[in-house]
Amino acid sequence: MSFEDLNLHPAIIKAINDLGYTTPTPIQQQAIPQLIQGHDVMASAQTGTGKTAAFMLPALHRIATPTKVHGRGPRILVLTPTRELALQVSDAASKYGKYLPRIKVVSILGGMSYVLQNKLLSQNVDILVATPGRLIDHIQRGRIDFSRLEMLVLDEADRMLDMGFVQDVESIASATPSSRQTLLFSATLDSTIDKIAARLLKSPKRIQVASQRTKLENIEQRLHYVDDLSHKNRLLDHLLRDQSLKQAIVFTATKRDADELADDLAAQGHGAEALHGDMSQRERTRTLTKLRNGRLRILVATDVAARGIDIADITHVINFDLPKFAEDYVHRIGRTGRAGASGVAVSFASGKDSISLKRIERFMGQRITPSVIPGMEPKFKPRIGQNEGKTQKVPHVVHKRNRSWASNEKNSFNHADSNRNHPHKFERSTGNDGKKRSFRRPGQLNSGIYAESSN
Repeated sequence: MSFEDLNLHPAIIKAINDLGYTTPTPIQQQAIPQLIQGHDVMASAQTGTGKTAAFMLPALHRIATPTKVHGRGPRILVLTPTRELALQVSDAASKYGKYLPRIKVVSILGGMSYVLQNKLLSQNVDILVATPGRLIDHIQRGRIDFSRLEMLVLDEADRMLDMGFVQDVESIASATPSSRQTLLFSATLDSTIDKIAARLLKSPKRIQVASQRTKLENIEQRLHYVDDLSHKNRLLDHLLRDQSLKQAIVFTATKRDADELADDLAAQGHGAEALHGDMSQRERTRTLTKLRNGRLRILVATDVAARGIDIADITHVINFDLPKFAEDYVHRIGRTGRAGASGVAVSFASGKDSISLKRIERFMGQRITPSVIPGMEPKFKPRIGQNEGKTQKVPHVVHKRNRSWASNEKNSFNHADSNRNHPHKFERSTGNDGKKRSFRRPGQLNSGIYAESSN
């Protein structure tokens, strides 16, 4: 099947050909005809399978026909959980619609000036891409007219629900015409998604191309057991000096770790910069632009970058810290191996990461094979057989830049970018007697993904 077989507008086909796309992916083959026919759709597809085009191409096809409804408000509304994903969707809309006359794409995100957003919303808008929290602000201030709206897209719906946006999403949907066409795209279609779909969609066509548990055969997954932070850093430096590595994303547990690790790597001669939720939108956009243009080789990021980054030259993803949730592992490693290319995903795990590791393997439905770099072998060996999953206890040293490392190991609930405080208990050796003394200090659970994306 070719894109011409999908009966898309000729101007859209021309833009697709310019991008070098020849054959639609399975999710595109199934979703686009249903959407062109006007059906509501709820779809699930593995990350990196072309779902953005699956809803954006039929949306642009609809816009190619002028509307009879007068007004300046959008005809297409796309809701995304994060700013990065919103910018990716906006960029895709501009690329696919570049030959359509007078297509106006506007992004409404946290971190942008209200003055600029008000100016953009005062003009004619065809496609509006927004994060829920900031859009709610504009709706409550009466700055958006939805009288022309024809299509509502909920992208990464499962993530929006996980982040607590369900009420915002329902409030936004209630402000739009009931005659709209509604699309819901999610990594999984579970009972929670079914409930929200039942309230927002009308007799939807259900499409499920691939489960996230499907093996990512084009991504080579490796596991390195580590003894301590120093061991981690040596392994990371070795991996980043691999000549086959074009660009890489290194994922950390917290914003603070992302900053400090990026600084350390830069001092070692690696071209590295951080990306996380405490950065301004201008800083984040500048960093991502450098990554896309090939002027940045290493991006050190929190889970804010686990979705919404689609760059072909990312050959490696390195989990410096394992994610809290197994599904986040899939989204992280999905930043490499895009559009059928091959990629490498490397994860570091200490002896106390066995529970998180087993959750990931259970979710994936496959084992991640341990690897060893000669000269950098771990001091302990994971036990197998009857006691599989358990590891031998070995001492590990808490170094200067590893508060989150200790926190991550001693607290199973530590999650990237959370913003609650919780007392962590640490043990360390102090004084000349070598005795271990306990102390407590507040550890930061930064869930800034949640807070930042709602603004």
